[in-house]
Amino acid sequence: MFESLHRRIRKKGMAPGTVTYVGRKQSTAVALDVIHADEQGMRQTRLHSAEDCAPFVDAPTLTWINMDGLHDSDCVTRIGELFHLHPLVLEDIVHTGQRPKLDDLGDALFLVLKMLRYDEENRTIEDEQVCFVLKENVLLTFQEKGNGDVFGEVRKRLLAGAGKLAKSGPDYLMYGLIDALVDNYFVVLERMGEDIEEVEEALLDSPTPGELETIHGLRREALFLRRFIWPLREVLAKLEKGGSPLIQSSTIVYLRDLYDHTIQVMDTVETFRDMLSGMLELYLSNVSLKLNETMKVLTMISTIFIPLSFLASLYGMNFKHMPELETQYGYFVVLGVMACTVTGMVLFFRRKGWLSAPPTSQADKGEP
Repeated sequence: MFESLHRRIRKKGMAPGTVTYVGRKQSTAVALDVIHADEQGMRQTRLHSAEDCAPFVDAPTLTWINMDGLHDSDCVTRIGELFHLHPLVLEDIVHTGQRPKLDDLGDALFLVLKMLRYDEENRTIEDEQVCFVLKENVLLTFQEKGNGDVFGEVRKRLLAGAGKLAKSGPDYLMYGLIDALVDNYFVVLERMGEDIEEVEEALLDSPTPGELETIHGLRREALFLRRFIWPLREVLAKLEKGGSPLIQSSTIVYLRDLYDHTIQVMDTVETFRDMLSGMLELYLSNVSLKLNETMKVLTMISTIFIPLSFLASLYGMNFKHMPELETQYGYFVVLGVMACTVTGMVLFFRRKGWLSAPPTSQADKGEP
């Protein structure tokens, strides 16, 4: 969230429609690929410049042009000029802090979505902005980074030339790509769920400050996911209602199913948020319980030594006429009284149940 604010600050003072990349710095080169149909079927071609997209502007058959890497603002601008895209659309493409949204441009549909990945090394969730521009026979996609995506299976099915994907229009292709994004959300949520289970087991065993930090990190990730998935529901709700001639009626049925998947993702995220809130309360309860046990022990020790301190201070006074001081066995009598006092207080505490040991966990019992 704060990174998105910093990106907006970098745009301060710029005119509306200024195509300036404000995302993360990228070291990879921009890659342009096109998948289109010809007399030999579907094939994929690597383009060397934005001008190579010109033959596909009015493509008579299904064409998918994908751009990896948005740090080349000039390339984005040239593609926008070729396909007659509004400057504000180009600005949103290179401004990677956008929330998921849908804009109806009349002759085109513009979508902004988020692609998520789970970083196994750092155990964090990474996001990448993906933009879709749907035209009559052409689908344009713009990906923020150039380090791969989740569209591999869609490409294989499309290049195979069989099935509904290759025989339908770009609207169904866009559905297939969005479906791949949403399916990957489930993969990310599964890994996040495994992290939550590990933390929960550690809390039930012996909570440490490290678990508290992990819980806060998972809560931030849950909020992070909610920021992207909640507006995604609105985007898919608008798509499945139709209203645009670019979306065929046969595709709306699939979009409705995709909307249901998004609801499941949102429910899972909300469940995780509730679980993490409960785990935070469990951690604080365990810490409070340990503190109470410690205070109970210290209080009982102090209580036991109060009468002993009284007896010791009483016979430590320097008065001359104290009959007990002259007694032959006075010292041993006082020690006996102290011992009886301690024994009596311990028996009293045990009878009250104040000396009972706290409940032990399965790990403390040596059970699996």
